[in-house]
Amino acid sequence: MIKGKKIIVTMPAYNAEDTLEKTYREIPRDVVDEVILVDDASKDRTMEVAARLGVDVTIQHKKNLGYGGNQKTCYTEALRRGADIVIMLHPDYQYTPALIEPLAWLIAHETYDFAFGSRILGSSTLSGGMPLYKFVANRTLSLLENIVLWQHVSEYHSGYRAFSRRVLETVPFMNNSDNFVFDNEILAQVFYAGFRVGEISCPTKYFPEASSISFKNSVRYGMGVVRTMLKYRLKCMRLLHPKIFAGMSRHMAASERAAAAGHAA
Repeated sequence: MIKGKKIIVTMPAYNAEDTLEKTYREIPRDVVDEVILVDDASKDRTMEVAARLGVDVTIQHKKNLGYGGNQKTCYTEALRRGADIVIMLHPDYQYTPALIEPLAWLIAHETYDFAFGSRILGSSTLSGGMPLYKFVANRTLSLLENIVLWQHVSEYHSGYRAFSRRVLETVPFMNNSDNFVFDNEILAQVFYAGFRVGEISCPTKYFPEASSISFKNSVRYGMGVVRTMLKYRLKCMRLLHPKIFAGMSRHMAASERAAAAGHAA
């Protein structure tokens, strides 16, 4: 365990009966205090598998709220249960649970406020099965976002993420989309607030049983990413005040760190 920090893994699930057990059994329980699984009205036996495995907390939506809507429940419940560090792990086994500890370490030791596993760092992106069109879209969108958001990260689209409690208490994630672009919106909020963002290399795994966004939804996601970029830049220019940045000020987290450092000195 990481001393003095409560680490909760959240698993946003939808039709994950084929991969949930393998994912869950590889979670390092000597590091993780609790696992929360939120089932988004699956049509398969996801909840039965979760019950058999003895997952700490299981929540089932009565109707499908979407990927973003699922995460809203995940993070709200994790905060309610006193998490200091929240890690999102998809139960489809595309992301290895072996990286939970290093991700948590980066947050626990205050190296970063937010960290994620990047599929682009390293050399396994295409060999791991990522479709070529997704690779090209990932690289293109990430390049544009780095330019528009004035950042420098390898990718913006990984779903393997670790948050400090402070991040989730600061960014208004409940204002975000209920769909896939939620991931991109919350990252834009993290950057806008001035939180420290880090990456570690994460192997890419694509296989038939893993969940995958359809080409149609990929296009919708890409359009949503472009809209998020424009909202961010217009907000920075004070020409627009999008709902996803409501109540936030630019670099607020960085300013608080500087003030705290000044008091300590």
